[in-house]
Amino acid sequence: MLVSSKAELKRREKQKKKAKSGGFESLGLSPNVYNGVKRKGYRVPTPIQRKTMPLILSGVDVVAMARTGSGKTAAFLVPMLEKLKQHLPQGAVRALILSPTRDLALQTLKFTKELGRFTDLRTSLLVGGDRMESQFEELSQNPDIIIATPGRLMHHLTEVDDMSLRTVEYVVFDEADSLFGMGFAEQLHKILTQLSENRQTLLFSATLPSALAEFAKAGLRDPQLVRLDVDTKISPDLKLTFFTLRQEEKFAAVLYLVREQIGSDEQTLIFVSTKHHVEFLNTLFREESIEPSVCYGDMDQDARKIHISRFRSRKTMLLIVTDVAARGIDIPLLDNVINWDFPPKPKIFVHRVGRAARAGRTGRAYSFVTSEDMPYLLDLHLFLSKPIRAAPTEEEVLNDKDGVMSKIDQAIANGETVYGRFPQTAIDLVSDRVREIISSSAELTSLQRTCTNAFRLYSKTKPLPSKESIKRSKDLPREGLHPTFKNVLEGGELMALAFSERLKAFRPKQTILEAEGEAAKSKNVQGLGQWVDVMKKKRAVHEEIINLVHQKRSTKPLEEAKSFKDEEYYISSIPTNHHTESGLLVRANEGFGSNR
Repeated sequence: MLVSSKAELKRREKQKKKAKSGGFESLGLSPNVYNGVKRKGYRVPTPIQRKTMPLILSGVDVVAMARTGSGKTAAFLVPMLEKLKQHLPQGAVRALILSPTRDLALQTLKFTKELGRFTDLRTSLLVGGDRMESQFEELSQNPDIIIATPGRLMHHLTEVDDMSLRTVEYVVFDEADSLFGMGFAEQLHKILTQLSENRQTLLFSATLPSALAEFAKAGLRDPQLVRLDVDTKISPDLKLTFFTLRQEEKFAAVLYLVREQIGSDEQTLIFVSTKHHVEFLNTLFREESIEPSVCYGDMDQDARKIHISRFRSRKTMLLIVTDVAARGIDIPLLDNVINWDFPPKPKIFVHRVGRAARAGRTGRAYSFVTSEDMPYLLDLHLFLSKPIRAAPTEEEVLNDKDGVMSKIDQAIANGETVYGRFPQTAIDLVSDRVREIISSSAELTSLQRTCTNAFRLYSKTKPLPSKESIKRSKDLPREGLHPTFKNVLEGGELMALAFSERLKAFRPKQTILEAEGEAAKSKNVQGLGQWVDVMKKKRAVHEEIINLVHQKRSTKPLEEAKSFKDEEYYISSIPTNHHTESGLLVRANEGFGSNR
C-alpha cells in the first residue's frame, strides 16, 4: 500500500509539473492527438495557442486576433481533433473550416492530416478548381471534417439535395477579415442560417473591421475575445524600409535590390498589383538569368503547385505573387518581403510583411513608394502609431548640419521610420539595361503595354487614402538618399556630385583656338599663330562678363549637379556582392561602353 501511495504521489507531482510547464502536456490532450502534435514538432504553444486552446476546449465561442504566422491554424485544429476524437461510420459532418482561398484551404488540409495522423478522422476538401464529381465522391464517404471556400460550399449545398450542415458542431472562420474583404459576406450569412444553433463557433483574423464585428455579434454566442499584438501589429524583429522612386523606375529598383542588397541564400516574396506584372517580372528576371517562382489568382492549378513547391524546397529564391494568390502560402523561413506596389490599406501591408520575421527569425520588408503612394504611407504610420521622417538631403549630409546622420541613426534605433530615395545614378544605369532588355524582347514589349493598362485600372479601383494624409503629403520635405545606401552616400554618389561640381567650376586657361595657336607657334606652322593674339584681345574685352556668369553659376544649389552622370566612375563606388561579378551592373556598363 505504501509503495502504491508513493507511486501515486509521484504521478500527481509529475502531472502538476507538466501543467506548470505551459507545454501541450498541460492541455490534457488524448494520446492520439498529443502524439500528432509531438510528431509535427510542436513543443511549446505560441502565445495565441496558449491563450485560445483552453478556451476552445472548454466549449465557448472565441474571436481570436493575431498577426499572420503566429500559429493560428494549430490553435483551432488541435482542439477540433480533441473534440472529434474518432471517425463515426454512420455519422455526418461534425466540423467545418471556411477559408478565403484555395491555397489556404489546401494548407489547412495538410496541417489537419499531419496533426491528425494518429486518428482515423476523415477530411473532405471543397474548393474551386477541382472537379465536382470527385468532391461528390468524397462527401459520400461520410467525412467528419469539411475544409471549404464559401463559394464552392454554397455550390454543393444547392446541387446536393440531402447535404446538410445541421450536424456540424465545430465551425471555424479562418482569416475572417479576408473572407469579408474578398466579397464572401453574403455567402457566409447564408451558411450561418444552415448551421445548428448548438454549434461552437470560432473566428480567427488578423484585424477586426466593423463589418466583421457585426457578423461576429450575429453568429457567435457571448464570444471570448483574445487579442494579441494590439500595439505592435508588426513583429519587432522585422525591419521596415521605404524607398521613394518614380513608377517607371520600379523594374530597375527591384533588379538592383535582388542583385545588390539581398543575399543569394535569402528567400524573398515580391507583391505586385496584377497578374500581368507577375508575368512581366517573371520574364524580366529570367532574361537576367534569375529564375523565380510565380503565383496569381487564375493561374493553372498544377502550374501553381509546381511553382510553390519549388519555392518551398528552396530551388527558387524569389516568389512573385498578387495579394489574392498569397493567402495560405506558408513559408516559415521567409527572409524578405518586397512591396513592388504599395498596398492601399494598412491591414494589407500587415498581412504581407507578416510573412517575414516569423518564429524568432529576423526579416526585412522593402516597400517602393511613388509620389502617389505617399498619402498611403502616412495612413500606414497612423495605423501603426509610428513616427516617420525623411532621410537627410545630400546638402545636409555634406555640411553635417547639427550632426544630422547621427540623429538619423538614433531615430532608426528608437523605432522611427526613415524614408529615402535610391541612388539615382545606379537606378538610371540599371534602367538603361532594362530598356535594352525590353526593346530586344517582343514578349516583354507586349507585356509592358498590358501592365500599363492593368495598373491604370488598378489605380482607379483601389480605395483612396484619407484626406488628411493627402494634405500632409503635399507639405513633406524633400528626402535624400536612404540610410540603407549609407556606404554609397559616403563613397559614391556624393563624390560623383562633388566631381560634377568641380567640372562645372573648372575654367580652362585657353580656348581651343588659343591652344592650337600656341602649338602651331612652337612648331613654326604659318597661319594659326595669328589667332592667339586675336583671342587674347577678345578675352580681355569680355573677361568681366565671363567672370560674372561663372560667379552666378557657382551659387546654384548642389542638386543641379545631378544632371552629370559618369557611369564608369559610379560603378566603382557601388558596393558589390556575389551578384555583381557576372551580373546586371557589369553588363549594363558594357552596354554603355558600346554606345560611346
